[in-house]
Amino acid sequence: MDFLVIDDDKTFRDATCFIIEEAGHYAEGVDSGQLGLSTLKEDKFDAVLLDVNLGRENGLDVLPEILKQNPQLPVVMFTAQGSVKVAVEAMRRGAVDFLEKPFQREQFMTVLARLQRLNQMSRRIERLEEQATETKAQSLEPIFDFTTPTMRDVMDVLFRAAKTPASILILGESGTGKSVAARAVHEKSHLADKPFVTVSCPSLSKELLESELFGHVKGSFTGAIKDHWGKVKAAEGGTLFLDEIGDLPMEIQPKLLRLLQEREYERLGENITRQANLRVIAATNRDLKKRVAEGLFREDLYFRLNVIAVEMPPLRTRDTDLVRFAEHYEKFFAEQCARQLDGLSPEAIAHIRAYHWPGNLRELRNAIERAVILTKGTSLLPEDFPVELRGQNSNGSTNGEMLPQVGSLISLEKLEESHLRKILDRTPSLTEAAEILGIDQATLYRKRKKLGLE
Repeated sequence: MDFLVIDDDKTFRDATCFIIEEAGHYAEGVDSGQLGLSTLKEDKFDAVLLDVNLGRENGLDVLPEILKQNPQLPVVMFTAQGSVKVAVEAMRRGAVDFLEKPFQREQFMTVLARLQRLNQMSRRIERLEEQATETKAQSLEPIFDFTTPTMRDVMDVLFRAAKTPASILILGESGTGKSVAARAVHEKSHLADKPFVTVSCPSLSKELLESELFGHVKGSFTGAIKDHWGKVKAAEGGTLFLDEIGDLPMEIQPKLLRLLQEREYERLGENITRQANLRVIAATNRDLKKRVAEGLFREDLYFRLNVIAVEMPPLRTRDTDLVRFAEHYEKFFAEQCARQLDGLSPEAIAHIRAYHWPGNLRELRNAIERAVILTKGTSLLPEDFPVELRGQNSNGSTNGEMLPQVGSLISLEKLEESHLRKILDRTPSLTEAAEILGIDQATLYRKRKKLGLE
């Protein structure tokens, strides 16, 4: 926890900060109420220790100003001239506790423990509010509403691994729902009531990312004006989700490896080794084996992360899910935009089926949201979608190439050839293609050879 001590008595202020820091927390001291208010505007603290007598200022008058500025911030009052009347007035104005100076170390530690409990409760409430917001936001994400066998297998592996402490690596293209899957694993695990903390690896410079991950001490780099606990500390007891781990700088990779193997870390600029109790889930759209070969990712870190690894299948391989996902998004955004719509027109569905969806679920979601907003009719039409979708005709032609459709005046052989080509193009393996087609791999191999598709 981070404490601000407001007291005009330097000796007592320094002694209080020392006790707090000795207990493993951060403390900063100021000598006036106005300076305390300014400090609270600039930095975030978990609690304030405020003296009643601040020279010309009265701490009882400063207290309401602090709470007006930070309504949920716990404030403990103390004074060398304590009385029941002053204590009652301090509590009436919003203080959570009161101490008479000089106090015994044991008395202060009791108050400190109470503040820690309040802080834990406050953080739990914040997490619950965040989870409620995220749950509402994720209600538009249908990645778990699937029939594709590959997706079923992926989620089965993830949910079986969820109840273990093993590290999990989620691979897949951008927009396939890796972060949503990571959150689902956390919620299915024994850590569901603990923090779920995300770090986006490519979002910051090396120095700032290291600080964001492990924390830093005051003065460890330019701009480090106070001690900072990183995301590893914030995820204590819960799950640390490392998004886009493939972009983690090489300089930080040994420290992450140490965290995974030894459950130890050190804050930037500090030599104190700290213990970490957390579970790591990582995700990336990079080919980690290729990055290892290129010397951009440590091989030992790759193997340590790769305890349980799954690959989220791209949307183009999930043909049976595609239209249902589109209909799901249409209903969600129609309700959100207060539009009365009849759904997707047959022409729009044909375009959706024909498109490759390189941006996966994220691109589909954006396309449907755009169409819901722009449509002038009661159902979504091809002209309501982005130009890249409209570039493909409802009969399936792309770049002038006409693809046979069911019911076309062509032979069964030609129709089968077209279907085989499309399924093979949209599936990552022969095993999955054979499963979708309902034939064994040997039969599929013979058909591919006959058509010259090897």
